[in-house]
Amino acid sequence: QVQLVESGGGLVQAGGSLRLSCAASGRTFSGYGMGWFRQSPGKEREFVAQITRPGGSTYYADSVKGRFTISRDNAKNTVYLQMNSLKPEDTAVYYCAATRKFGATAVIYEYDSWGQGTQVTVSS
Repeated sequence: QVQLVESGGGLVQAGGSLRLSCAASGRTFSGYGMGWFRQSPGKEREFVAQITRPGGSTYYADSVKGRFTISRDNAKNTVYLQMNSLKPEDTAVYYCAATRKFGATAVIYEYDSWGQGTQVTVSS
């Protein structure tokens, strides 16, 4: 498994931007597909975005498409989530996760490793 640590969360006004980072250690980072999920109080954890291995294709939830961008830097063992045009409904704890599965997956149980989460709060 790989160890994941998220950072970059915080409080931002609606319409603002944040960039989340997820630093990985332990195993070969490039051998993992990387995803971002989020969870709001009283709601189930939901898929936000994924960047696959090995080709780096990206996939997004409809709710964030066009506003969020996932990217990875294999040299730095880091995956990023650039979040623009933030809305109050984006408020959640954001989790980074890693999967050994090839191709796209938004299925939580197909992700083997998880970070501890970082809080994002968007005020109206």
